Amino acid sequence: MDKDDLRTLRLLGEIDRDGTYSQRELSKRLNISVGLVNTFMKRLVNKGYFKVKTMPRNRLKYFLTPEGLARKSRLTAEYLRYSVNFYRDIKHLIINKYQEMANKEVKKILFYGAGEVAELAYLYLQLTGIRLAGVIDEQKAGRNFFSHVISGLERMREDDWDMILVTRLDDSDGAVETLVNSGVDHPKIATL
Repeated sequence: MDKDDLRTLRLLGEIDRDGTYSQRELSKRLNISVGLVNTFMKRLVNKGYFKVKTMPRNRLKYFLTPEGLARKSRLTAEYLRYSVNFYRDIKHLIINKYQEMANKEVKKILFYGAGEVAELAYLYLQLTGIRLAGVIDEQKAGRNFFSHVISGLERMREDDWDMILVTRLDDSDGAVETLVNSGVDHPKIATL
């Protein structure tokens, strides 16, 4: 599913929910520029996905057409297929990584990163004999991650872990560099 389809789905969903939003309100709700909302609105009106009615005080109301509802349904199904495939791929990736660690007799690991990928990694970790010793994330230090308090880089100084799993997908190369510069031997770092 590409970005345009995802934006179209979100826009059709917002219009279906409440057709009285202004383009500025839609822009804020969808976190995209007003100009991009305007472009998408024109394109979707031209395709017959919704109609526009002028209301009092220079307001517009948008109504989804049967074609718009059908397009929204198709995009929703496509998005669900994409999401299920993504999570299946991530599951296999994480479980294979844990199998590699188990083959190296890794017993306890640290996560580097405490976002959604770390949450998935934690859930799949429960299927293995490997245990989580802690979580490192400078921006989230002090917050809770399941039964662990998130720490800063100083957590690596403790001697209760065998390997660090980078659980950030946004900049895994930068994460590895940070860990190496902080004194972690490269063979003790695993990435997804």
